Amino acid sequence: MNHPESLYALDDRSREIFRRIVECYLETGAPVGSRNLSRILTAALSPASVRNVMADLEAMGLIYAPHTSAGRLPTEFGLRFFIDSVMEIGDIAEEERRRMDAEVKAIGENRSIESLFTEASQMLSAMSRGAGVVLSAKVDARLKHIDFVRIEPTRALVVLVAENGTVENRVIDVPRGLPTASLTAAGNYLNAHILGRTLAEARAELERLREERRREIDELTDRVIAAGLATWSGNGSREGTLIVRGVSNLLEDLRAAEDIERLRLLFDDLETKTDIIQLLGLAEQGEGVKIFIGSENKLFSLSGSSLVVAPFRDTGDRVVGVLGVIGPTRLNYARVVPAVNYTAQLVTQLLGR
Repeated sequence: MNHPESLYALDDRSREIFRRIVECYLETGAPVGSRNLSRILTAALSPASVRNVMADLEAMGLIYAPHTSAGRLPTEFGLRFFIDSVMEIGDIAEEERRRMDAEVKAIGENRSIESLFTEASQMLSAMSRGAGVVLSAKVDARLKHIDFVRIEPTRALVVLVAENGTVENRVIDVPRGLPTASLTAAGNYLNAHILGRTLAEARAELERLREERRREIDELTDRVIAAGLATWSGNGSREGTLIVRGVSNLLEDLRAAEDIERLRLLFDDLETKTDIIQLLGLAEQGEGVKIFIGSENKLFSLSGSSLVVAPFRDTGDRVVGVLGVIGPTRLNYARVVPAVNYTAQLVTQLLGR
């Protein structure tokens, strides 16, 4: 049974024993017993004294004995208490910070947003025991430029550039024999009206100017304009883009059949993107890094995975995505949390250019 009111009254001896149990679990994944604990404690304590403290910690719901083992592991409740009240989160080493700066900014200078997200997820995977994940929302970005380029007699490429640097290409059907001048006129007309607007705003504005448009442009050009905007309407999906790197890390240290089953469930969730957009909702609830342990994580609760995430923002300070690490509950939280936080800051800075 949990006794939250007594947790913060743990004496130094109980707190150290609890901390050692959790640290051993995070390092090895294995339970630790009283005899081994008595050897590594700062103060000299007999195994019997250690067992008495462990019994108290177990009564508080902080640790438990898996199977018939004499050792103990932290419960999810214990991990939460450790993270919130015991763990000391340091900062990123200066050398690692410079390396992260160089890697992410090198990608960012190329203005390829997908490459930036991929690099961010790979970096997070490399420094954790888990998989790096980046989810970018499907946003109605503000527009900067649009071009129409004929690629076949009845097809044209629409190139749309957003203010945040993203470039999207779509192919549209055009009437056979459509003059090149009509494509040029469509691009010129749209560029005169879309600057700084979202697609929704651009469509509304062009609808308002419908009568004026009929006087300014011919029917074929009007059809190109309508097709060019419609191609970005899509199906209204808000699923977003999910990038996951380092999934193979999750295959390490599998200890039992139930571990394999939990991993399979996680893979299924990632593959199908089941309710993955909820990650954005989790990240928007407040500032900074958020940690979800095991069953606290509604997205991957069946797999017993932990999720450490932080939001990143656009030039308007809107949350447009989330990045972080998915992994086993024995993630190195003290290392992962500052890395996730700093990576989110780097991505936000680059998107704000």
